[in-house]
Formats: sequence, structure tokens, C-alpha cells
Amino acid sequence: MNGDEQLLRGRVYGHDHDDPKPGPLPHQTYAALIGGPLDGLLLDITGWRPEEVDDGAALPTELGQFPGGRSLYDPRPGEPRKPGPGVSCRFHYSGDTP
Repeated sequence: MNGDEQLLRGRVYGHDHDDPKPGPLPHQTYAALIGGPLDGLLLDITGWRPEEVDDGAALPTELGQFPGGRSLYDPRPGEPRKPGPGVSCRFHYSGDTP
């Protein structure tokens, strides 16, 4: 794991490393991002409906195959989800799009 990857681990997607609270908050719900350029980050899914979680996310990033494009992350069918705050599920990397 290089320095950039270590910097991302346990951080919340969309928060800069120098934010006063870049890590997860106890009352929020998160999906752990697995694989790809955003591996190790948490995505805040607080308030998402179950069907929105089922759809996954296309996340803008400069770190993917297409700088300025999006990295695609999806839940795996049948993978367990935990209700409530904390890390409730995992989104797995499925590719990049411009």
C-alpha cells in the first residue's frame, strides 16, 4: 500500500484529508468502497432508500482510468446489510466511465 492509499483508508468520500472531521461520524450510515481507485474510502449513504443502495454509485474522481470521469461501485447481490449507523454494506468496484 503506497502513501496515497494509506491516506484514503477510513476516510469519507468527498471529504478532504485536511477537513476537521474527515473520518466517519457515529450517527451516519456508510458503504465501504472495495477495490478500484477509491478502495478503502467510505461513502455516506445516510438517508438512501434501499433501492438507491441497490443501484450503487457512479462517483466522480480524478483517480480512475478517465480523469474527471466516474468510478462505478455496486453492492453484490445477497451480500448482507446492517441497518442503522456505521458501515452497513460494501460497494464493489465494477469499472470506470468517462
